[in-house]
Amino acid sequence: MFHKLIKTILILSFSAPAFSDTVHLTSLTWPPYSGKTLNEQGASVAVAKAAFKAMGHELKVDFFPWSRAVKHASQPDSKYAGYFPEYYYESNEFSFSNPMGKGPLGLIENKKKPIVWSAVKDLTQYKIGVVQDYVNTAEVDALIASGEIKAQTATSDETNIRKVAGGRIDAAVIDTNVFSYLLANSKDLEKAQEQVQMNAKLLTEKELFVAFKKSTEGQQWLAIYNEGLKKIDITAVMKKYLNK
Repeated sequence: MFHKLIKTILILSFSAPAFSDTVHLTSLTWPPYSGKTLNEQGASVAVAKAAFKAMGHELKVDFFPWSRAVKHASQPDSKYAGYFPEYYYESNEFSFSNPMGKGPLGLIENKKKPIVWSAVKDLTQYKIGVVQDYVNTAEVDALIASGEIKAQTATSDETNIRKVAGGRIDAAVIDTNVFSYLLANSKDLEKAQEQVQMNAKLLTEKELFVAFKKSTEGQQWLAIYNEGLKKIDITAVMKKYLNK
C-alpha cells in the first residue's frame, strides 16, 4: 500500500504542470500595451499573463528600452525566453507566437499642415519619423531602406510627437492607441495636443506577437503559450483593458 502511494505521488508530480514554473520575458514601456507602472502592466501583458495562467504557469516581465529588451531576450545565457509585444518579421533568432491582439498603425501629422497620400509610395515626398529598431510595415521599411522615404529616427514615440508638433518632420509612424494614451497622460505633451492629430488613413492593422528564442526552452514556452491563447478570449481581454 505504501509503495503504491509513493508511486501515485511520483506519477502526479511528473504529469501535473507546476504553477510555480515561471517564464521570463522582456518588454518595453509602450502604453497602453506594456509598461511597468501601468494597470496589469498593460493590455498585451494582461493577455500574455492570462494565457500562461491558463496553462498553469506564471509570467514575469522585466522592462527595458526597446533595443535592450530585444538584446536581452536574444542572449543564449539569459533567463528570458523571449520578448513582446512585437510585430512579425523574418528572424533567424526568434519564432513568433500566434497573434495576441492587434494595433492600428498610422501616421500623426501637424494639424496646420496635414499630409495627403493614398499609397505608401506617396509618402516619399515627406520627412517621416520612426522609432529606432521598431518594425513598421514591410513596404514602409523597404522604402526607408532604399532611401526613398526620408526617415528620421527617434528614441521614442514621444519625441516624434514633439517633432511633428514643432514642424521638424511632416509625419511619424505610430500606433493609434499609443498616440491617444500619450496625449491623454503625458504632461510633456500638453502643448502638442492642440498641434497634432492622426492622419485619417491608417497604414494597417498590425497583429501583435511574443517573439520566443529558437532554443529548446524557448520553443517549449512557445508551444505552451499558443495553447494558452486558445483558452482565453484575447479580444475581450484587450477591450476590457483599453476601455478602462
